[in-house]
Amino acid sequence: MERLSRRPVVVRGQDGVSLVEVLVAMAIAGGAIVMFLSSLSTGSKSVGVMYEQTMAQNLARSQIEYVKSLEYVAAPTSYECIESLPPGFSVTAEATAIADRDENIQRITVTVYRDGQAVLTKEGFKVKR
Repeated sequence: MERLSRRPVVVRGQDGVSLVEVLVAMAIAGGAIVMFLSSLSTGSKSVGVMYEQTMAQNLARSQIEYVKSLEYVAAPTSYECIESLPPGFSVTAEATAIADRDENIQRITVTVYRDGQAVLTKEGFKVKR
């Protein structure tokens, strides 16, 4: 019986953790978690934008090189596009005559679209050889 009636020994200065301390610790931990998740979201968006820009640059360069390899057609005209585009991307290639020049050179304007929105426009030149 004596064991059950004993009080726990309390050392001075160690009264335990108060509610305020617990709430402050939870607020700090919550803030850290919010910052971490926010940085993950920002990183994910950045990767998506970089993918789109890199793919658009590569497609535009490929299209310009493909147009240069095709037979010369007098401007204004549209050239056929490269095949096997990634899903969601499309490309157009338009040729225009250059003012005050002979007909043996033309400006090629390549526009890359993703889901119907223009992402990148790049220009090059094609010469009749």
